[in-house]
Amino acid sequence: MWKYVLKRLLLMFFTFFVIVFISFALIRLIPQEMPMDKTMQSIIEARWKALGYDKPIIVQFGIYLKNIITKWDFGTSWYIAKMHDATEVMGSRLLPTVLVNLYSLIFSIPVGIGLGILAAIKKNKWQDHVISILIMLFVSIPSYVYAFLVQYFLYFKLKLFPSTMYSLADAGGSYFTFKMFVSLVPPVLALSFGEIASLARFTRAELTETLTSDYMLLARTKGLTRGQATIRHALKNAMVPILPMLISSFIGILGGSMIIEQIFSIPGVGQLYVLSIQQLDYDIFMLDSIFYTFVGLLAGIVVDISYGFIDPRIRMGER
Repeated sequence: MWKYVLKRLLLMFFTFFVIVFISFALIRLIPQEMPMDKTMQSIIEARWKALGYDKPIIVQFGIYLKNIITKWDFGTSWYIAKMHDATEVMGSRLLPTVLVNLYSLIFSIPVGIGLGILAAIKKNKWQDHVISILIMLFVSIPSYVYAFLVQYFLYFKLKLFPSTMYSLADAGGSYFTFKMFVSLVPPVLALSFGEIASLARFTRAELTETLTSDYMLLARTKGLTRGQATIRHALKNAMVPILPMLISSFIGILGGSMIIEQIFSIPGVGQLYVLSIQQLDYDIFMLDSIFYTFVGLLAGIVVDISYGFIDPRIRMGER
């Protein structure tokens, strides 16, 4: 098991290094426009020269990595937040992204698993058919379409929620006020529909297979009711592959929130990523790329390893 974990970690760091280098090289291929301010131009030019922008791309990348390792310096924002550290800019936008994604998971997990359980128990009945149709519909439609539908019905038609997220000033100066929570309901719903469908489909498939297994028949012959056998045995075994999926669900929502943050004006990491590309803010783009790459690769390892901890019968790396 430990050999497998070590092998996966080494592979993760190699993949991480390759992705970061590709991102670094591609963003450098796009030329930047200098600001009109002459003083700012001279400051930026001096900074770029210190970072080796006049040298080959591999030398630039080496200087970039050296600054990160030795000084924990991820660069400076010159366009989005002039002359502010990239880590400060991203750190100020991390909480809104985390809140929206956590609220989406908290809502998606019980609803998705609950619908999957109901569909499996009522297999081939009208409840199963209705849930299966909804799953196909929700899985096929991207999250930004739900965003526009949510805005149209909940804001334009029903006037129940605001069309965009409230600013800190409008919400009382905190992200944890009730007013702020209300403004986050539309983006949370837009992100949740797809994850609910994925969880429901996966739960239904796993639980359906478990309910038809031999040990479930044995449990029924021992006198357990269908509900008792399902709760005590079927759900417990079906959750083994479902629980690691929740980790990947978080990553899926995190990636989808880039577009959602744009639509609902959420000042988060996803919106910052889009801005860094539009304004060619190199260091902000790189820090965002590092963030998403690291979280995605780490989640993949955690999912694989968690199978072995959740079910002791599973041992990764065994022949």
